[in-house]
Amino acid sequence: MTTANELIDLVRAYNPNSNSDLLRDAYAFGAEMHEGQFRHSGEPYFTHPVAVACILAEQQMDDATLITALLHDTIEDTKASFTEVEARFGREIADLVDGVTKLTNLQLSSTQTKQAENFRKLFMATSRDLRVTLVKLADRLHNMRTIRSMRDEKQAQKARETMDIYAPLAGRMGMQWMREELEDLSFRVLNPDARSSIIRRFITLQREAGDVVQKITADMRVELEKVSIVAEVSGRAKKPYSVWRKMQEKDKSFSRLADIYGFRIIVATEADCYRVLGAIHQRWRAVPGRFKDYISQPKTNGYRSIHTTVSGRDGKQVEVQIRTREMHEVAETGVAAHWSYKNGERVENRFAVDPVRWIASLTERLDDDQDHDEFLEAVKLEMYTDQVFCFTPKGDVIKLPRGATPIDFAYAIHTRIGAACVGAKVDGIRVPLWTRLKNGQSVEVITAEGQTPQATWIEIAVTGRAKTAIRRSLREEDRGRFVRLGRELARVAFENVGKKATDKALVTAAKAMAISDADELLAQLGSAEITGREVVRAIYPELEARDGEEVDKNRAVVGLAVGQEQQRGACCQPVPGERILGIAFRGQGVVVHAIDCEALADYEDQPERWVDLHWHEGTHAAVNTVTFDVTITNDSGVLGRICTLIGEQNANISDLKFIDRKPDYFRLLIDVDLRDTEHLHRVMTALEAESNVSSIVRHRDPALSNMRRS
Repeated sequence: MTTANELIDLVRAYNPNSNSDLLRDAYAFGAEMHEGQFRHSGEPYFTHPVAVACILAEQQMDDATLITALLHDTIEDTKASFTEVEARFGREIADLVDGVTKLTNLQLSSTQTKQAENFRKLFMATSRDLRVTLVKLADRLHNMRTIRSMRDEKQAQKARETMDIYAPLAGRMGMQWMREELEDLSFRVLNPDARSSIIRRFITLQREAGDVVQKITADMRVELEKVSIVAEVSGRAKKPYSVWRKMQEKDKSFSRLADIYGFRIIVATEADCYRVLGAIHQRWRAVPGRFKDYISQPKTNGYRSIHTTVSGRDGKQVEVQIRTREMHEVAETGVAAHWSYKNGERVENRFAVDPVRWIASLTERLDDDQDHDEFLEAVKLEMYTDQVFCFTPKGDVIKLPRGATPIDFAYAIHTRIGAACVGAKVDGIRVPLWTRLKNGQSVEVITAEGQTPQATWIEIAVTGRAKTAIRRSLREEDRGRFVRLGRELARVAFENVGKKATDKALVTAAKAMAISDADELLAQLGSAEITGREVVRAIYPELEARDGEEVDKNRAVVGLAVGQEQQRGACCQPVPGERILGIAFRGQGVVVHAIDCEALADYEDQPERWVDLHWHEGTHAAVNTVTFDVTITNDSGVLGRICTLIGEQNANISDLKFIDRKPDYFRLLIDVDLRDTEHLHRVMTALEAESNVSSIVRHRDPALSNMRRS
């Protein structure tokens, strides 16, 4: 463990004016409070706060932040109180320690609704003093570095939470080095086999091709010397998780993956950055579409650099980052630059931008009445994506997430513009609304009076702001249609049990279900938020079937007319336990669909053909075929283990088909006969837990609808 004097020497190396006595006092107080406490590894607990302080000292942070690191667990885990910390170290440090305690107590890996609320709290805490978040990130980094002493399930939980929240937050705050390390440490826990495989392939590649990084670095230095540019050139292979993510995003094997090496060139002036760019492009061929100028269009966290990808030695694609020393310091330390010291003075970096502005702008843009899912969606979009910068016809800059479309652009200007959008021109050329915008493009939104948002826009839009506005508009517009459809579904549901859906019955059902009125009940029924069966049960619970009875596979569905035949939709493959409805076909019976089946959109204008159905309660036979889309590693015995796992869940494989074969992975469709949703969940869980299964999803295809529209 680092001693107090060693920590003080580390701090005084960059800040000779540091208050050594206060640091020593904080060290002694923390050691006293944590006396007798131990970590899972058996080490004294105080080794952890000291390690967190050292991480922050490496970032040249101020005394208050380092003392907070030494004391960050005292209020939560020891007899120390806020009042005691305040009396001994001052209000500023007491508030910082209290802030870290509150962040620690947020259950960020709980259910999604709770997670959305915790995001709100996290941003509120962060906006008051960003040093709270810096200490928490350093705390998480040390915990991930020492995670091997924890139980396996706890490791997985912490790694997933780190990958989903803390790593993206570090990246968004400009601390890219920390993001990469947090991702890689999490990757080591969540997918150790994949990480080891990538490392082995790097070793093999180096053995076959030699030290590629050293060779390309030498080539670049030669080119820069030719044009008399003094520069610091360095290169490295990308982190295993970064390589893995590229393999997943681009669906390529390692051998076909480009730009697995990154190079950085640091120069004296901004003008030199562009001179270096010219020299690199003159020597090597630039890869189209892989150039980004973050100097003229910086990221919101102050990041500035030129990125380009070129075909280097032996045709290998490499990414090159070009920046000045000032830009590099911001790129390395991000928000920490605001509290950094050099030679006893606070560092003034003209490129540093306080991310609190980003947090403030995010919370301002999110409506207070937004539901939890939409808030969380918007937050993740803000945190996980890089930005593109597009221009209005007047030259105003609009910042959007990568992958944004003209729909997002229109709503970013104004909700009224987005709602009235009928088309767009990009760089003067008419383009579809689903076009992905790129940096520097000029976008003109074409509007029309009377236009309203379309349901398909939900899938086209990327930003939370656009999606929220579209959903709100659709809810208002579709209410009348949903009420009419709900009335028809209610009529059918009540007739199936020999009753009538009178106005009084609907009012009574609404009251029993705690719904405001009958119209709202019908609207929820028509929009599939509730089922006709639930409405009937609210008034006539005695009509429910007995639980646990054996269900005749020929009478698995309730709600059909006498003698009416039914068949499961091949498009969505519904299983007992899922909400269902039917579409009637003249002379052909009823096709049963899951309530969220995309094929149902073809019958929205024919509500008279919709049949309200539900599964007969009880134990169903394992005769409901479900197709899984599974990606597995290309290793001996893997397919056999997959089949065994399915058999161990008392499920039968009725068909199996390979749809893609790659050097590293196979992708196949597996038809499995199941009883119900619980059986489905057990099989998927068993397969997801298998380390050789890269992904498993339920395969659904609207094109397989087994009845024509008639």
